[in-house]
Amino acid sequence: MIPRFICLIFSVLAYNFSISQSNIDVLHYKFEIGLSDKTDTIKGKATITLDFTETSDKFSLNLAAPNSKGKGMIVDLVKENDEVLASMQKQDSLLATLKRAAKKGETRTFEIFYKGIPSDGLIISKNRYGDRTFFADNWPNRAHDWIPCKDAPGDKATFEFIVTAPSKYSVISNGKLQEEKMLPANMKLTHWVEDVSLSTKVMVIGVANFAVRQFADSPPGIPVSAWTYPQDSAIGFRNYSVAPSIVKYFSDYIGPYPYNKLANVQSKTIFGGMENASAIFYYEESAEEGRSPEDIIAHEIAHQWFGDMVSEKDFSHLWLSEGFATYFENMYLGSKYGEDSMKNKLTEDRQKVIEFAKHSDRPVVDSVSQLMRLLNANSYQKGGWVLHMLRNEMGDSIFQKFIRTFYVRFKGKNADTNDLEKTAEEVSTKDWNQFFKQWLYRPGIPQLDIQWKNDEKDKTVSITVTQVQSQFVFQFPLQLKLEADQGSEIKTLNITKQTETFSIPVNATRAIIADPNTLLLFDSRIEKINP
Repeated sequence: MIPRFICLIFSVLAYNFSISQSNIDVLHYKFEIGLSDKTDTIKGKATITLDFTETSDKFSLNLAAPNSKGKGMIVDLVKENDEVLASMQKQDSLLATLKRAAKKGETRTFEIFYKGIPSDGLIISKNRYGDRTFFADNWPNRAHDWIPCKDAPGDKATFEFIVTAPSKYSVISNGKLQEEKMLPANMKLTHWVEDVSLSTKVMVIGVANFAVRQFADSPPGIPVSAWTYPQDSAIGFRNYSVAPSIVKYFSDYIGPYPYNKLANVQSKTIFGGMENASAIFYYEESAEEGRSPEDIIAHEIAHQWFGDMVSEKDFSHLWLSEGFATYFENMYLGSKYGEDSMKNKLTEDRQKVIEFAKHSDRPVVDSVSQLMRLLNANSYQKGGWVLHMLRNEMGDSIFQKFIRTFYVRFKGKNADTNDLEKTAEEVSTKDWNQFFKQWLYRPGIPQLDIQWKNDEKDKTVSITVTQVQSQFVFQFPLQLKLEADQGSEIKTLNITKQTETFSIPVNATRAIIADPNTLLLFDSRIEKINP
């Protein structure tokens, strides 16, 4: 996703799940949701099929109980077949006791009947035109504010949404439209089914008055569409029309698009964009005149591969989602608008990392309790830069093979940074331990003090590179462009120590430019000193 309002993001508190869910693996959800214009109370029935990973007479799911303001979900009944199970809610958990203990490896199905006003997760509000809307906004662990689930990225399941709402609304969700039919009293039932296992963070519904257009240049077999408010349709359809070409670019580079459609939806998400699988939600203003959301659209479409199909095992490895989307966004823009466009984006990203590193001592792989705080320059821009440096050290062809191998290996699964490192070493036949350790598991970036002077007698230039950051010493190749009277040339220095001096045969150097090809994540000060 793309963060939009930092003040809002950081005000959201992380949730504390007090009851372990290690004994279950959810296989399938069927959510039946009733919506109304008369009240914000939703009525829900969740049919959940799960596998017990150990023998147990209990299981728990995440579901937010009512808070002090009366918002939250109240469970009326938990059933297995025709038997009512004893259950209790505690904070953000629902605990059910089985009448017959489950054996390890046993698959069981349960029904949960509940109702309430969502405190979060399903945003019931009015859009910019005062029209009522319902938009799920689950990231990172806000799905349990309106649906009972195992609300963690490491647990993936297939699912379906059966939404009953006033007939004036259209309903968009993940997967394939199974059924849409009119009901009595001006109500309508809409049934979407997703047969690809996904994390709860990207399971959504969007319910509003929509104008819809399918793009004629959609890839074969993959309908790409725009869903906008009717008042914004002309501009919104135009703004979202770049989506088919972006899908084609990533399909060619990474692998076939993994879902059966892609809907691009104007919404009430708190983020600039939210990468819900096959149904991306964008902020309302993305459909305005004068907006150019192509970078956001590219970012969110890249997530369809990385973040949705290949997901992080837990949020400490969020960069495997956001760093990948950031870098592939840059790659797409570079492919369309030229190499300088990509370099400009990388330079902007590098500056964001430099500023972030000045006041942060956190590494990229970061276990923090407040998950929204992971939406920072480490997860996005530094993560993207790590991939850029990997690409430059591997070479283009090996890097693409590495990306494709990682994707195929973990498609539909979850991965962590160690899995990525192992894949990189296997594909490139090179040891990447030092690289991953310094860039991902340690904080900061190289801060270089570069001093140089000419030696007219020996016709050389002496260059001293000192790493002045307080954390530790990085190892990296550093390109320097040496501009001399007879022309310019680029030299690569292999930096391995805190301070190193290099003597290079160049006559009458006039200037030195660090990293002329935008290959390194660093900050520097360059000074010419008198002999």
